[in-house]
Amino acid sequence: MELRSGRRLSSLPPRKRNKSLNRRSNIGEDEDMISTLPDHLLLGILERLDLHEALRVGAASTRWQHLPHQLSHLELYVDQFHGATPVEMMDAFTDAARRLLSIYPPACSACSRAIKTLGLSFYMSDPPQLSSIGRVVEDVVSRGETEYLEFHIFPPSSSDTTLLLAELGQRFISFSHACPVAFRWLTVLTLEKLAFGDADIAGLIKACDKLEYLTLISCRLVDHHSALKIDTPCSGLQELWFVGFACKRIELISVPKLRKVWCWSWPCESPPVHFGHVPQLREVSLGSRAGVWQAPFALSECLLGATNLSRLYLNFGCEMIWIQPEHPKHLTTIFRNLTDVYLYCIFPECDLNWTMFIVQAAPALLNFTLYRNQHPCVKTSEHSAQKTNMLWEPSKDWKHPNLKLLVMAGFEEEDKVTNYLRLFIERAVGLKRIELRGKHPCDKCNAMDLELESTRSLVDKASSCGTLKEDTNIKSIQDKSMNFSWQNRQIDEGTPT
Repeated sequence: MELRSGRRLSSLPPRKRNKSLNRRSNIGEDEDMISTLPDHLLLGILERLDLHEALRVGAASTRWQHLPHQLSHLELYVDQFHGATPVEMMDAFTDAARRLLSIYPPACSACSRAIKTLGLSFYMSDPPQLSSIGRVVEDVVSRGETEYLEFHIFPPSSSDTTLLLAELGQRFISFSHACPVAFRWLTVLTLEKLAFGDADIAGLIKACDKLEYLTLISCRLVDHHSALKIDTPCSGLQELWFVGFACKRIELISVPKLRKVWCWSWPCESPPVHFGHVPQLREVSLGSRAGVWQAPFALSECLLGATNLSRLYLNFGCEMIWIQPEHPKHLTTIFRNLTDVYLYCIFPECDLNWTMFIVQAAPALLNFTLYRNQHPCVKTSEHSAQKTNMLWEPSKDWKHPNLKLLVMAGFEEEDKVTNYLRLFIERAVGLKRIELRGKHPCDKCNAMDLELESTRSLVDKASSCGTLKEDTNIKSIQDKSMNFSWQNRQIDEGTPT
């Protein structure tokens, strides 16, 4: 049983004991001493355990058996339960949820139970099981003390046909209609591999009054030639994550409290998302490996309504660069508050000067990161778009007064990097620091994280550039903490039908 500190109860140091005493009697004595603690301290111990372990503790001791029913922070996952089939696992999950969340008589009149946070991860199963889960959750939230409610719902692994995904999607919508109180209290919702009607997702957001975070993984519209339109001016939605969402495009017409959007691996034509009324949007992350059916697009077309951005992440998956360089004047209004830009996985042969159009369009930019990563385990799909070089030069007399930090990671081509550094130092007149980082390690191949001689050579060569100012710090860094996870994701975009 593991505590939040990382220590396990079984590894705690034993008490000094008399050699004449029996080992078993000592264990019993220790257990009895713990059991004499008041309920609120025992609950503190249980809440630091995995919930499945907490239930086992409660079942093993009459002193502890009522305590799992007094926990105020609960997370229950279907994969914690054993069964020969998904149906059996869901039966066990549903039974445990019903017992654990039911109102249990307190050990004393002064005791009361309030479930503050509740997270449930379960299969998109049969309607009776879903209804049972919904009813018990509604009993919990109707007490009015729940601050955080999360559902993570996904089909069994065998449910991957388009027809079945549509059936499961409609089953989910029916579930939400049958348990409106539970869904009104949802704060976080993650859905995987479900297909929806054109208006289902917008209707779901409107029905979930407290929903702040919505993630859709490998989901789609039943008619994937239709656009997903989200027009929810009264919603409190703050974050939207789309991973492999299949539709013609995503239109965020009005989501006034939205602060973050991630759109990865889109199988549709470009651009994948259009922003309307999103006045609080601060962060946008777009990442995909371009397919042969996708053409580069202008950021000004995609981000037209996102005028308060502060952070922008673009990941090209070491394939074709899917944005078009454009005149900075088309982006200045959009990028006026942009302070941080991250461009990930630029393919090795690509010129780098084109990236300056983003810098030129963002007068408040402080930090600019370029990252290239090409591990042997990353294979180019037969459906990948052809890589073409990007050519663009900044305006002749343009200077950037505010940019302070340039980070380049994974680049080994000396001439290309040195020329780019020369250009950057010339134009970023307020530049204070340059960090040159080696490759990041990959868990799936033998590529190493190296502070290579080539990287050191780049540092030496860059430091000797005639244009380098004395107060600019160029440093080689072997950064172990950065987590560039895109290359570790296996993305199968396929082709549109």
